[in-house]
Amino acid sequence: MAERIKKICKRFGNDRNRMLDVVLAVQAEFGGVSGESLEIIAEQLGTHRVEVESVVSFYAFLSEKPNGNVVIRLCNDIIDRLQGADLVARTFEEELGIRMGETTEDGITLTETPCIGMSDQAPAALVNDVVVTRLSTDKARQIVAQLRSNPDPRDLVRVLGDGNNAHDLVSAMVRNNVRLSGPVVLTSMEPGVALASALPMSPAEVIRNVKTARLRGRGGAGFPTGMKWEYTRNADGEKRYIICNADEGEPGTFKDRVILTEYPDLMFEGMTIAGYAIGATEGIVYLRAEYAYLQEFLEAVLTSRREQGLLGAAVCGKEGFDFDIRIQMGAGAYVCGEETALISSCEGTRGDPKNRPPFPAQRGYLDCPTSVNNVETFCCVARILEHGAGWFSQYGSPGSAGTKLLSVAGDCLRPGVYEVPFGTTLNEVLKLVGGEHARGVQVGGPSGQMVGPSDYGRTICYEDLATGGSVMVFGPERDILKVAHAFMDFFVEESCGYCTPCRVGNVLLKQGLEKILKGNGEPADLTYLQDLGESVKATSRCGLGQTSPNPVLTTLEKFRSEYEDRVEPPVEGQRSAFDLADAVAEAAQITGRSGRREGEIR
Repeated sequence: MAERIKKICKRFGNDRNRMLDVVLAVQAEFGGVSGESLEIIAEQLGTHRVEVESVVSFYAFLSEKPNGNVVIRLCNDIIDRLQGADLVARTFEEELGIRMGETTEDGITLTETPCIGMSDQAPAALVNDVVVTRLSTDKARQIVAQLRSNPDPRDLVRVLGDGNNAHDLVSAMVRNNVRLSGPVVLTSMEPGVALASALPMSPAEVIRNVKTARLRGRGGAGFPTGMKWEYTRNADGEKRYIICNADEGEPGTFKDRVILTEYPDLMFEGMTIAGYAIGATEGIVYLRAEYAYLQEFLEAVLTSRREQGLLGAAVCGKEGFDFDIRIQMGAGAYVCGEETALISSCEGTRGDPKNRPPFPAQRGYLDCPTSVNNVETFCCVARILEHGAGWFSQYGSPGSAGTKLLSVAGDCLRPGVYEVPFGTTLNEVLKLVGGEHARGVQVGGPSGQMVGPSDYGRTICYEDLATGGSVMVFGPERDILKVAHAFMDFFVEESCGYCTPCRVGNVLLKQGLEKILKGNGEPADLTYLQDLGESVKATSRCGLGQTSPNPVLTTLEKFRSEYEDRVEPPVEGQRSAFDLADAVAEAAQITGRSGRREGEIR
């Protein structure tokens, strides 16, 4: 074992910053990262065992305890569950004779995982790195029977998906489900065309073009891309980096999956232009573990670009501009979608968010100025340099130029990916997807907002309904509070646990919802949830905790009657089912704090 692990470490240059790659490779070879493995890795990388162990314990796809040769990861997000994932889960348990989290004697591990980017073809699962979609109880039985006769998950793929899903290096049953193509992203572009327009310009002129186009980051926050690049280029530092955030972990989001499958050249071209603009020589694509089935294909695209002179030394013959891209695999952690946590992960550590300031543009990857942008953002960059800032800014709304890719899933006739101009109303989107009778729509994933019919006239844009891409449609029969509870369950699971407001506050919000759902709620509980949610948002360290209360806060605002119909004034003399003062009494005694008034947040 020791010699094999040493070879793996050597393959990554015994580089401490490539620890995540090392432990992923060790697990792939041995089924887990054992205590003995931790010691060897630490020695070879010149670090401490506890640091290696902290990485292995942090990521959902890593384990010290060996898994089976086959690992079934069933997606348990709300969309999959509404499509029957719970029944599928019970069927897997019955057929395998184990519970979730256990391994059969013949080496099949069964577990659950959050959104795997397949909400448009749910229920879905990963069997090792093989995606299986549109599951049913019958398909679950067939999968178990086949794995027991032939434990190679690749043979589960009987019918290939469309486009590059059928490519020899992908061979996936995934469907792209592109329902509406647009002029900016979901359209073909000849590799090198945008670079040919960009490289005769100075880096400052490239940045000026991106600023003139009014391009805002497509990851959800909407920060002006050109401004971020300008900050990064002007920051002190001898080396700079470009990072592409392809950690599409927001439940209900899958539009980047389509770009990675069908338009990777567009994304890589945008990254190369960004590298030229800020003065970087290296780019990193942080690819989520759930999309590992695309890694070999993406590596082949990068190889092809190098052969064409579009990457490497003197890109496109431009002397002095050397730029290349590597792919960094993730290992299952939603928080790594936050840019500072993503940078931590790229550095081979736990995906813990970093304090800001300094911002990544000042001190990011390896303490160097770094610009982190979204997959879709880089595609827009390439289009802007190909066609011009004026062409791009003709689409969209006054405050949000261009188009937006939407990942639409849930209770609608036509789930899939839609490219629409910013400024499109939610009503228009619902008509496109066949979801006109929706009781509620979650815009922007769990961290976004739940809106009701009175808000369907609002527009998709940063100045109104902002979204990284996720649009979940919930029909008339759905219980909105149960949806909010599922989102809170997700945030409790995905919090990194670093800061108390997020670690504890989300649990209390979830418990408060449970109390109301069980019929034990009181009117005062609504004030408590409101105050607690606002406190968690205001005091959490990173974007996860600053948005995790949104399922409660936005449903309290838009669906208040759903809460009020379930709460009753307490019976005189009867103790409340949940008493916050009692819950924190021990902590108050330890810290020397007195009790507080009902509804007061300290």
